[in-house]
Order: sequence, then structure tokens, then C-alpha cells
Amino acid sequence: MEPCLRIAITPGEPAGIGPDLCLAVAQEQFDAQLIFVADPVLLQQRCEQLGLELTCKIFDPALAAHTQQPGELTVLPVPLQTPTVAGQLAVDNASYVLKTLSVATKLCLHQTFSALVTGPAHKGIMNEGGIPFTGHTEYLAASTQTQCVVMLLAAKELRVALATTHLPLSQVPAHINTGDLEQIIQTLHQELQLKFNIKQPRILVCGLNPHAGENGHLGREDSIIIQPAIERQRQQGIDVFGPIPADTAFIPHRLAACDVVLTMYHDQGLPVLKYAGFGSAINVTLGLPIIRTSVDHGTALELAGSGQADPSSLRAAIQAAIEMSGHVYAKAQSPFERLQQQ
Repeated sequence: MEPCLRIAITPGEPAGIGPDLCLAVAQEQFDAQLIFVADPVLLQQRCEQLGLELTCKIFDPALAAHTQQPGELTVLPVPLQTPTVAGQLAVDNASYVLKTLSVATKLCLHQTFSALVTGPAHKGIMNEGGIPFTGHTEYLAASTQTQCVVMLLAAKELRVALATTHLPLSQVPAHINTGDLEQIIQTLHQELQLKFNIKQPRILVCGLNPHAGENGHLGREDSIIIQPAIERQRQQGIDVFGPIPADTAFIPHRLAACDVVLTMYHDQGLPVLKYAGFGSAINVTLGLPIIRTSVDHGTALELAGSGQADPSSLRAAIQAAIEMSGHVYAKAQSPFERLQQQ
């Protein structure tokens, strides 16, 4: 019998909709225990603002885990640096957001939690607070000392992975090389097997340039950088093909022939993904020694405290984290044994 899993949830920016979404999902039932890593005073104040009734208790790791019950709010306390008001950013709380991530990540590494689900952070206010933060993906890679991580977004059956993440478009070509692409393809293959339970993943790789370079007439990166990476990984037994022009990569018959589309940069693949499932899509960081999922949207400051924030993406991220943890557990004696051996 599988044990009850514990899922850590960080609400993200305290002035945004993250706390609202946490309170919304706490009113539902899940097949795992949800632990909200946050300031309990913040959650209580937002709860009152939204007119909700929840029973708040402090997380005790000594107690047996139990499934999330409607109306139950289990909190691992991390205090705010300064009181917050819904919709109003406070630069002093940038360090608070980072602290919640640090605490949750360490406890995932220590196997207290089976997975981490993150709410939306506000990159601007964190940088204004003196924290060079480009995103959860980059932060978690650095904090877990992981060399190769892959950002993947999923909406229903559509999965889109990124070869580069939060870079200015002008810097993208310089950050694409054959060695890194080979690592990314290997990581996708291994993680889709482990966390998504896909026995033989099929990976479609997009080209960088229009028409995948048009035989070198529209750029040579596709033929001299991307193509060799694909060929070498095919020789290793990975089902990967391309480079495919991005403007035809997402047509139905191509998507039917693959399990994931690997795009070269952020805005090459994510507009399609978010058109297909914005509000219910999720973000997954592959390659980490922990399971991490996230919402697919930002802090939506204008909706904070209004009761109008849609928890669909957070709900989907939690469900995905539970399912991935189950797949990992089924493949190893403990949920993290297989990950630690990689």
C-alpha cells in the first residue's frame, strides 16, 4: 500500500493571487496532504478578506500524513518581513518569497515532502529587493546544484519543453549548442519515462530559424548545431526527430506522432501552449532531484483579495505533482530513491 504523500505549496508573491489560490484549493479534497509554506497570519487575513472559513493548524512532521480534507489549512510557518496588502507590492517581502522556496526545497530534498508546487512570484519586485531572480526554474537549478534542468509546460495532452528559458531573444542563438541540446534531450527522455510513465517517449525538436534554416539560406544553426544533437541521440536509442519548422510543428498529425515538442526559446512554443490551455496548464521543472510543478500564470495583482482568481492551474499542478510522485514511488522503494541514483 502506498503511503500518503505530502505536497509542499509555496504561494509566491504575498500581495498577489497566490494566497487566494491556496485558500481555494484548501476547500477541496486531494489524495495527499497539502502543506502550505507561508505566513499563517497572511493566510488568515486573506481568508477573512475573502469571507472563507478554514481551520488552520501548524504542520507537525511527527504526525502521520493524511489526505487533504475540505476546509483544512495546514501551514508550515514562514513569517513575512512586513505586513502586506492585497494588490500592493512591498519590496521588503522579496526575501520572504525566497525563504518559502528555500524551506520547501530543503524539506523536499530531505524527503519530508514528496513534491513542491509553486505559486506565482513577481520577478520585478524580487530584483528590486536586491535578489537576482529570473524564475523558479533557474533558482531551483542553482539551489539543488543541478546542471541540466528543462522547463516543460503541459496542457492536457500537449507538452512543450524549452531549450532556453528566460533570455532576451537576441541572446538565444549564442546559448544553443549541440552538447546542451543532447543533455536536454536525454533529460526529457528520462524524465518522461520516470515522472509521466511514458515507456518510449517521442520527442519532436523545433528548428531555430524560419523553415528550420531552409538548407542554410535562413541560418545555419539548424544544420550545424541542432541536427547533430538529434542524430547522436537517435544513435543512443532515443526516439527524437527534427529539426521541424516551428510554424508546422504544432499541426495535428505532428502532435499525434510525439509526446513532447522541444522548442528553442520561450516565445516559440509557449504562445501555442497557453492558447491551448491557459488557466489550466502547468509548469514542470524536469531534471531536478525533486518533483516540482507550478501554475502557468503570474501574480495578477489586480485580482488579489477579490475572490475572482481561478484556482484551476494550481489545482492541476497539485494533481500533477501527486501523479508524478506516484509514478516515481512505483518505480522505486521510496519516492526519491530513483531520482537520487540518476
